[in-house]
Amino acid sequence: MPTYPGISSEAFKHPLDQQAEQALRSVPGFDLVARKFVEFLYERPQLVYLMGNCIQVGPRQYSTLYQMFRECIRDLDIYPEPTLFVDQNPEVNSHALGQEHPYVVINTGLLDLLSEAEIRTVLAHELGHIKCGHTILIQMGIWVTNAASMLGEMTLGLGNLVSSGLVYAFYEWRRKAELSSDRAALLVMDDLDTVIQTMMKIAGGSAKYSHECNLNEFIRQSERYQELDQDGLNQVYKFLLYNGGNGSLLSHPFPVERLRYLREWAISEDYRQIRQGNYRRATAEGAVNVSSEPSANEVETLQRQIEELQKEINRIKSPPHNP
Repeated sequence: MPTYPGISSEAFKHPLDQQAEQALRSVPGFDLVARKFVEFLYERPQLVYLMGNCIQVGPRQYSTLYQMFRECIRDLDIYPEPTLFVDQNPEVNSHALGQEHPYVVINTGLLDLLSEAEIRTVLAHELGHIKCGHTILIQMGIWVTNAASMLGEMTLGLGNLVSSGLVYAFYEWRRKAELSSDRAALLVMDDLDTVIQTMMKIAGGSAKYSHECNLNEFIRQSERYQELDQDGLNQVYKFLLYNGGNGSLLSHPFPVERLRYLREWAISEDYRQIRQGNYRRATAEGAVNVSSEPSANEVETLQRQIEELQKEINRIKSPPHNP
């Protein structure tokens, strides 16, 4: 497997990821949410939960998985070493979170469906999120969406943030961030077919009938999906599906779209140059920029809204009063 010593995430970040992040940061309310998120950060409690409820992978615990994980960390030149957990969950899924203590969680459903090469692809993809500094923004997006759903317009001013498009901006960015992590997976695997095969099996693979899945047919399906755009109405349907048309916003692009973007990059000069060792070296990887010196008015407003939040939480917790 190839390795990329000193590589910066900027070397392979998808331009749509960069554009969507810039748009997200420019949405009114982003800085306020960033400060509130720092105040109510739940990274440590989540780590406590994983330590208590999942299996932490190591040299003597899922040793094969640990070896693959370490090799992917080496290939993408990630430091410090993230932690890997296995969750007893039949859903074919995985995720990466954490900033000070980044971690990857991979479900047993995924381990039971995929081959070792495909599992390595997933690990490289999740580590791509960590390499690109996505995890803090992903956690912020989860936090603001849950807070807006729970409290609505009652407190925090989050109702206004929702109407201003902040939640939509978070989801738009999350979908574009997947394209960068797909590139990380391709860099590590150096085999486009394996990455596409992994996407296909996650989209609709079956442990029993996987031998009947055809990679070329999945690629043709992707091409037919793109042809739908010739009808303008289909483009509207796609937009609606991504943005709540089925009742919830989608955090990932459709697999057939991810496949198209990755195939284009695999034949690009940028990819060829990286494979030859000609890539941007790391200085400081991306993180959320939060002003360290907010104005007096901002501090007063933030304190007042935090107090309102605490009052609302206390009200929700209090048992109803019986007259």
